[in-house]
Order: sequence, then structure tokens, then C-alpha cells
Amino acid sequence: MAFLPVVWLAGCANNHGVALSKPETLFGLIEPYRVDVVQGNVVTQEFISQIQPGFGRMQVREILGTPLLTDVFHNDRWDYVFTIRRQGVPDQKRRVTVYFKNDAVDHFDSDPLPTEREFVASIDKDRSTEPGPANLTAAQIAALPTPSKAETDDQPKMPQGVARAYPPLEAASR
Repeated sequence: MAFLPVVWLAGCANNHGVALSKPETLFGLIEPYRVDVVQGNVVTQEFISQIQPGFGRMQVREILGTPLLTDVFHNDRWDYVFTIRRQGVPDQKRRVTVYFKNDAVDHFDSDPLPTEREFVASIDKDRSTEPGPANLTAAQIAALPTPSKAETDDQPKMPQGVARAYPPLEAASR
């Protein structure tokens, strides 16, 4: 008699021919929402090229930011780790390790780093299927109101220098 529930549950696992195609789906039909996870410091080729042997810890911190990992057992080593997990975009993980000798940069090791442009392209989702101005016809675009000069002058200007602008991780609410 105990054998009957086991056979019944085994039959339910197949769900009438619908196989479990991916472990993160529900019966191969529904894929649950995955929260975007971004951790660490974005380090690109442009930033690492600014680091020179002999730089002090403060100079490295100004260029690369505060390290994600500092180990009390390895005081002369800073680890910069960056990970990003987003739905619809391949996961990324990069690591840069800066080694110090007498509080000055001795050398550094890193995974292959992207350029700033490559990084932005890798995190930008394909939004061509989303509704919005990109899906308008030429006549609809021509009918859109254009902002006046006064409206464009009121927009805050981006500061020059270190400031970077990345595309938003979330789509703008409509």
C-alpha cells in the first residue's frame, strides 16, 4: 500500500509530458523573476591603466574606489571584485588584485578587463521588444512635441572628469 503514493508522485513529476527543462523553471513553463545583483567595484581598462607602481594607497583608492576585500592576514593586498547577475544578461565576474610593498603599489593582477564602452554594452539589455518611442513610426515621431530651448537649458549639466553615466539597470516606469 505504501508503494502507491510513490508511484503517484513519480507520475506527477512528469506532469503529462512536460519535462523539467531547466532547474530554475516551474515545470518547464514558468520562469520566476530573478533579482538583479550587482556587487563590488566596476574596474575597466581605462581605470587600471591609471595605476602605476609607486602609487600610494590613497591614490589607488581615489582611482579604483574602496576595495571590496581587505584581508588582515594579507595587509599588503587589496582585492577589487565585481559581479553582476541580471535576468536576460550573461553573468559577469571580474577580479583585480593590487599588491603593495611599503605602502606603495608593487604590482597588480587582473582578469581580462573590458573597456568602458564594452562594459556598458555588456550590461545594456536589448530593449527593442519593449514598448516605447523606439517602436514609433516616422509619422508618430514627427508628431512628438519638441522641448523648447528654455526646457533644455534647465537640465543639470554632467560634471567633467571622473563622473560616468551608465544605462539604468531597470527599465524606466511608464
